[in-house]
Amino acid sequence: MTDTRAIWSIAIPAMATNVATALIGIADIWVIGQLGDAAAQGAVELGARLLMGLFVVFNFLKTATTGLTAQAVGQRNETERLAALIRASAIALIIGSLMLAAKPWIVPLGLDFLEAGPLVRSDAALYVDIRFWVMPLWLVSLAMIGWLIGLRRLRTVLVVEVVINLVHVGLDVLLVLVFDYGVTGVAIATVISESLKFALLLAVLFPSARPSALIAAARQTELWESTKLLSLFRVNRDLFLRTLILTIAMLLVTRQGAQQGAVILAANAIIFQMFMLSALLLDGFENAAQVLAGEYVGGRDRRAFDATNRAMIVRGVATAIILSAIFAVFGGIIVSSFSTDPQVVAAAREYSIWLIAIPIAGVVSFIFDGIFVGATWTRAMLGTMAIAFALYVALLWLTTPLGNHGLWLSFTIFLVVRALGQGLMVPRLAKRTFAT
Repeated sequence: MTDTRAIWSIAIPAMATNVATALIGIADIWVIGQLGDAAAQGAVELGARLLMGLFVVFNFLKTATTGLTAQAVGQRNETERLAALIRASAIALIIGSLMLAAKPWIVPLGLDFLEAGPLVRSDAALYVDIRFWVMPLWLVSLAMIGWLIGLRRLRTVLVVEVVINLVHVGLDVLLVLVFDYGVTGVAIATVISESLKFALLLAVLFPSARPSALIAAARQTELWESTKLLSLFRVNRDLFLRTLILTIAMLLVTRQGAQQGAVILAANAIIFQMFMLSALLLDGFENAAQVLAGEYVGGRDRRAFDATNRAMIVRGVATAIILSAIFAVFGGIIVSSFSTDPQVVAAAREYSIWLIAIPIAGVVSFIFDGIFVGATWTRAMLGTMAIAFALYVALLWLTTPLGNHGLWLSFTIFLVVRALGQGLMVPRLAKRTFAT
């Protein structure tokens, strides 16, 4: 039986939350664009893309925690429900500490990979250096958000994101447009807002995870049993590698843009922010898929699992069509507002046509991502990503004569191939899972 109400009760708050999250990056690009300096806008794009690449690689801390928490809820297992948060937070702190220690090597290597030119490199390095210090807090926040989503507390997450966005936009305007701190101001605004986000998430956890209960759960030896830790690391390893491949695919968009000069880099930054906005909006269905698939697998309900997945795909595609229609009518106007540089505006308008295709091309793969995470089919998810990425790299080479249009064509096909591969694997994986 399809639980349509459950789909929308999770998807709508998740959409709003994801859009609120995307507005931080959009605000950075928009505010710095008001200075009319393509190099400064390109530097923020390079720095933000490098950091997002590093951060998103560890997004498994959110997605794996959501799936494992939802399965524990479906099993009515209170110990595992708390364990999902404790284990993920511990891993986040370890990773964050190691990344800070490796910062002197990571930043220059990352900028080299993105081929940061002399006009943008120094500002991009400054931006990254300032923001890097909140990495441990950012990673633990991912674990906390994943846990709250697994408990269906999306409205709580939404409130936190809205508050943080209001603070961030205010700081952006104040530090960049009023005090004229430029790239430094954008970076400082992000550090302050991410620190506040961590504090707010910690505060809202307590109704569902009292400190005394967390301490008691952490002391249980079964929480740290090797079999359970190995299972967690298997899921996280597959999600880490899958997300690493996806991150490289997105970084290649920035790298290819940087090779074409500051104007194309800045224009692609605008297009990419609009892609991320649409992707995060449609990811509301991915969040719903993670929670419901996890609950149905935990509760051994195959009929509800199949019916709900079909319903999510139908509703997701319909929403993507609406988004594409909005971009078809207003895309040029929207991207033009992100810069006062005439060359950047002209380039952004030329390539905004890809905003019509990308939502429809990507939505099914986003939903399948949620289903695969909720069902913990992470190995299959990694395999389909690897195949699609190999084709994507080949297409980048084959479409070189098409210039920047070739880049966006390759990325669009990459999204479609991912969805086809996942769709072909679902029946066999579901049969095996529910027969166990």
